[in-house]
Amino acid sequence: MIRIDNELLDFITHAAKNTYPNEFAAFLREDEGVISEVVFSPFSIFGKNSSTISHFSLPLDTTIIGTVHSHPSRNGSPSEGDLNFFSHYGKAHIIVRYPYERGDYFFYSRNGDSLEYEVV
Repeated sequence: MIRIDNELLDFITHAAKNTYPNEFAAFLREDEGVISEVVFSPFSIFGKNSSTISHFSLPLDTTIIGTVHSHPSRNGSPSEGDLNFFSHYGKAHIIVRYPYERGDYFFYSRNGDSLEYEVV
């Protein structure tokens, strides 16, 4: 089960709403078994149909365990591009769909399987 900090979910919600109608994307950092921080890549591009984040600009950091990105639609399922990216980076990936409320979060494994999560 994935554990995520309540305040971080609030931050992600705020970031998604402020980036809308574009997507936003970032990396996730885990501390003591809880996803507790978002790490933005300096070379991120937030677009209407997709976002690009570069892991090449990040320091070597074993606490970065996945990604988060928004979908500016009611679709919370990963696209083929999402699944390809998931398979190359991290163990947990979050998609938050419009309108970016608590019921709009979806957690996936690197293989695209749904993951259970707990807000702490």
